[in-house]
Amino acid sequence: MLCLLKLIVIPAILAPVGYPQGLPDLTVSSPQLRVHVGESVLMGCVVQRTEEKHVDRVDWLFSKDKDDENEYVLFYYSNLSVPTGRFQNRSHLVGDIFRNDGSLLLQDVQRADEGIYTCEIRLKNESMVIKKPVELWVLPEEPKELRVQVGDTTQMRCIIQSTEEKRVTKVNWMFSSGRHAEEETVLSYDSNLRSGNLQSLGRFRNRVDLTGDIFRNDGSIRLHPVKESDQGIYTCSIYLGKLESRKTIVLHVIQDEFQRSASPTPPTDRGQQGILNGNQLVIIVGIVCATFLLLPVLILIVKKTKWNKSSVSSMASVKSLENKEKTKPEKHIYSSITTWETIEREPSGESEGTYMTMNPVWPSLPRASSLARSSVRSK
Repeated sequence: MLCLLKLIVIPAILAPVGYPQGLPDLTVSSPQLRVHVGESVLMGCVVQRTEEKHVDRVDWLFSKDKDDENEYVLFYYSNLSVPTGRFQNRSHLVGDIFRNDGSLLLQDVQRADEGIYTCEIRLKNESMVIKKPVELWVLPEEPKELRVQVGDTTQMRCIIQSTEEKRVTKVNWMFSSGRHAEEETVLSYDSNLRSGNLQSLGRFRNRVDLTGDIFRNDGSIRLHPVKESDQGIYTCSIYLGKLESRKTIVLHVIQDEFQRSASPTPPTDRGQQGILNGNQLVIIVGIVCATFLLLPVLILIVKKTKWNKSSVSSMASVKSLENKEKTKPEKHIYSSITTWETIEREPSGESEGTYMTMNPVWPSLPRASSLARSSVRSK
């Protein structure tokens, strides 16, 4: 096995081995590609020939500029594709060698990947080396989080920048409301099915549109109108044959001021429920401190208010009693006292006389009335 690897690696490093020195080159103009950090890029290397000639060898080289030293990215030799160096886990030969296609897919593009990529392709029984350079410009990473208001429209990009068309075979968009939540399909496209079988499923039906051009390796979508329940993680998987490039976007759905005032219970992030931000904590602490400071004053005010109410009510009751006594008429109680006096008979033969004396009896002086009666009787 080690001997086989040596046989493969040595010809790759010593590129001119097996070929005569000073081979004629055929260099075509270099296209330019612009890609964001973290995305994937497809660099084509196709030889158009009418006669059937198979590719013998493919070399992909990288340099910062035209005068800089070349660095191997990947080479194909003896039916074996070998990525090298810092590109080892990110570069793949995606072209069909039997159709003279040595295209390269570079995933997870980094800032240091900016430069010139040159494909050198050789055909069997030909002395000519065909060179196809591609100039790659690396842009800053696109934001992975989007914020959109309820009812608005949002665009989510998922594209493989490429010099070649009609390479994407499948696109899948998945949604999850959280890291451990079950995923559900947003949109799917499969070129192997009839008419691509473009579908938007579940609660995203009739709200998701494919805005990208699949033939140009663009699987971007548009979601409208956005609902509060659409907040979560969206994952795009775009396939070139069996190779997959993934992109993740976190969507935050917010409400405007009118919607916040209208909704009694504003939504909270599931992973951050019960967590207060700094402003809310300061406000709560201030309210608590103010409550403790004002509590004694409030107690005194309440007690004073109660005392005033009780004094006012007592004074009112006293005044009402006085008014009642003033308006109450005096009642005179009269009692009839019959006194029997024995008078000597006069010769005229008059009958005994009965005298009635009426004295007022006051209700508040029962003792005085009894004394009056006794005095009358004593008379």
